[in-house]
Amino acid sequence: MHELILDVGDLAETRFALSPLLETVLSLRIWHQPGYYVRQRPWLAAAARGLGDLDITLLLALVGPRRLVPDFLTPRPGRPFTDFTAELDRARACDPDRVAADIRAAHAGGTLPDLLGSELRRPARLRDRLADLLQTYWTATIAPHWPRLRGVLEADLRYRASRLADGGATLLFADLDPAITFHHGRLRTRLNIPHADTRTPVTGRGLCLVPTLFVNAPGTPNNPDHPPMIIYPARGSATAWQPPLPAPAVLAALIGAPKAAILTALVQPRSTTDLAHLLAVTPSAVSHHLKTLHAAGLVGRARAGRSVLYTRTALADQLTS
Repeated sequence: MHELILDVGDLAETRFALSPLLETVLSLRIWHQPGYYVRQRPWLAAAARGLGDLDITLLLALVGPRRLVPDFLTPRPGRPFTDFTAELDRARACDPDRVAADIRAAHAGGTLPDLLGSELRRPARLRDRLADLLQTYWTATIAPHWPRLRGVLEADLRYRASRLADGGATLLFADLDPAITFHHGRLRTRLNIPHADTRTPVTGRGLCLVPTLFVNAPGTPNNPDHPPMIIYPARGSATAWQPPLPAPAVLAALIGAPKAAILTALVQPRSTTDLAHLLAVTPSAVSHHLKTLHAAGLVGRARAGRSVLYTRTALADQLTS
């Protein structure tokens, strides 16, 4: 059991954030255990096609025997909505000694792969090589799907914000994950990690909660001295890999096939870009139809960070059921 101790100020400073770099690095674990990550199999199949002949052996070697990955490649996001390139630049600037230490920590309890062992003789060179590989890997396997993935993650943030507004920290943590409990300022997580039986005071450092689509259970940094952060499975993550459902024929006849497809796809909050990617149409076409649907009272909209998320109204739910 890993316990984070939060005072009133820590609770006030608890925030959520998204991290495309963290998603990219965590996705490396799927290649090792596709049978365990059943929900992510559709992504794995698409990623394998996207990779072509790109050799990711070095990247896969980063994953330790307990599915841990090096902390320097999964830093706590500095902002709620981060940019992959900016995050990767932070990793490129990491001190070489920390790079080596974090890689070894990820393999605690096991044997460091020979490939990494030889490369660690020059950790700065290894750091730069990993960053270059991750850039190529992101472009081939995550970036093509990022609008849809980001839409699911942003929907999770919107839901969590409403929980916090409705019932404070108690309601917020109540359904974050079954492995996470909160009572009297103590946030407990059941984790299969080396420092699982520890207590860590947050003490003014702030707690960051990061939803992700590439985990089945929550986790924290391998080093408990790093800035407090909990990653957890995003709500509705299974929908990130599902193709859009066909619109009911009667609805399509009533309002037209494009608008019916949009309403059907809004089974969860989505942005214009997310809908365009999901339906394989242009963002301008989606925006045009959303404007009409909003005026007709069939969709609502709310801002989440830099995005505007659209949702079905109760009337639209009746039409699509």
